[in-house]
Amino acid sequence: MARITITQVAARAGVSIASASRALNGQIASAETVAKVQQAASELGYVADATAQSLKRGRTFQLAYAVADIGNPVYVDMMTSIQRVIAESGYRLILSSTGNSSSSVDVVRDLSRGYVDGLIISPLRVTDALLAALDAAPVPVVVLGRVPDDAGFDTVRADSLTAMRQVVDHLVECSHTRIAFINGPEDTTPGSFRRDGLADALLAHPEVYARSVAAADFTIASGYEAARALLEDDDRPQAIIAANDLIGVGVLRAAEDLGLSVPNDLAVTGIDNTELASVVRPGLTSVDMGATERGRVAAELLLARIAEPDRPASTVAVAPRLVVRGSTRGQTTKHPLTDPAPLEAEKEAR
Repeated sequence: MARITITQVAARAGVSIASASRALNGQIASAETVAKVQQAASELGYVADATAQSLKRGRTFQLAYAVADIGNPVYVDMMTSIQRVIAESGYRLILSSTGNSSSSVDVVRDLSRGYVDGLIISPLRVTDALLAALDAAPVPVVVLGRVPDDAGFDTVRADSLTAMRQVVDHLVECSHTRIAFINGPEDTTPGSFRRDGLADALLAHPEVYARSVAAADFTIASGYEAARALLEDDDRPQAIIAANDLIGVGVLRAAEDLGLSVPNDLAVTGIDNTELASVVRPGLTSVDMGATERGRVAAELLLARIAEPDRPASTVAVAPRLVVRGSTRGQTTKHPLTDPAPLEAEKEAR
């Protein structure tokens, strides 16, 4: 079936093509003309050509969000927040998965195809090639993560140093002095900052014996494999800090398979405070890294950059918050850090 054109709409309405175009695009036209054109468009089943309109306006009204793993719940929390903000400004969100390879560079280079007006990217690894691609990007970009201070990009950062300090302080308060840390790959941004955060936190606790291992990835399966090796060792830790909630869930599963009781035989903590931390049993103590807030701020920064391209670059850091659950304390234990809110209320708070 042939596409209905604006020429046909104009003919049906009895007006010029220019008048029909003004009426359909909200430009100056009499009320009578607008009514006739809209009626004609409805009768003919006219659908505007989005590509042509984008060319005329100089915008696509689409924004891209690129992350390493679209299945990771922390990225989903960010995406939901981003979508909420940009929808209010008439934008649609396109999701792109970069994986763990250099494809994040390809995503940035593809911006030259003109399919979006801006990009929010959360790269696992920040390489020279990625920084060069970001610097040459033809549309505004906001980075969720860390780049060099002089890079000149709008960035929104989590505070892994404080997060690790909160976790270590909490475990020491629970009388745990033999602690193991299961990190993800340490050549990633979160991996390196969580590693450095642990080292910094341990300076305040010389009584703690700690060791670290690096899982193959930030996934449940990788966390399970790393935890099995630690828990089957003769020098079994009293507590395990997982670099994210996915690894933390893997630790809980490994402990269960080995017949260990959490938190009586082993305390476990995660980082990110995703929905998973609330629904597993026992509930996973985790540090809320402000994913929802980071997504909101990133979206607002991108919209501001689109509206004002020459504005100074901004860097925003979002503070973490420890949420204590049953994986480090018995369910009946009262503690000022414990968050007893039900799941839905907790999600709204994030």
